[in-house]
Amino acid sequence: MFQNLPDTLQKEKSMKKIVNAKIIMRLVLIAFIASIAYVTYRIVTAPSVPTPSDVSVRGKGDYVLMLVQCILGVLAILLPRYVQRRARLSIPSAMMIVYAVFLYCGIFLGEVRDFYYRIPHWDTILHAFSGVALGALGLSLISLLNKSNTVVFNLSPLFVAIFSFCFALALGALWEIYEFTVDSLLQINMQKYALETGELLVGQAALADTMKDLIVDAAGALVMSVVGFISLKRDNRWLERLQVEHLPGENTGDDA
Repeated sequence: MFQNLPDTLQKEKSMKKIVNAKIIMRLVLIAFIASIAYVTYRIVTAPSVPTPSDVSVRGKGDYVLMLVQCILGVLAILLPRYVQRRARLSIPSAMMIVYAVFLYCGIFLGEVRDFYYRIPHWDTILHAFSGVALGALGLSLISLLNKSNTVVFNLSPLFVAIFSFCFALALGALWEIYEFTVDSLLQINMQKYALETGELLVGQAALADTMKDLIVDAAGALVMSVVGFISLKRDNRWLERLQVEHLPGENTGDDA
């Protein structure tokens, strides 16, 4: 009678985690949608350029940047659901929560609430965190391939660690390309090549933000790769909590 009790408790615990992840992701989605409505209104009413004597008064370009980021945030928050349904994958709740919190900190707090300027090193902290998170995602994806029943691989822990590092750094570089592209097309300041007052930086100062982001991305990815390598060598089970897995048969609906 009581033999299945531990399994039942484990299933209930897993279901609670899934529900919590869904709630958090939906709250973040609501924050982005509300921000889009607010920012759209501010684009109409804001001055064309910031007031030099008061940099706290934002110009239209600042709100255009917020709008782009918030729209990107909505798409990003919906992406895991699409991936889970199309590829029939189960993404751990812990990874989903970390993902949602990162988007909230980067887009809502960073751009809408202006934490990038108000909180020292906010951008650096987020890039370090993203390097670690993307490294963990790389470890999870390559481990998923390594355990595939249809494709036979037997990858060494060293190769898995190197792959996770390169994976995280490549996505970090793609993000900087995205920032450069959007800055060029919309004449905004995602790469922080200008001060809040609109004054353009020159030479190495204009490159400092981009290079710092890439260096911090690499440092975070390196830390995660080393941790992953040690864990794989010692066969630690904690890494399985971050493991993306294939769903058996049809999609179970455990998406965000």
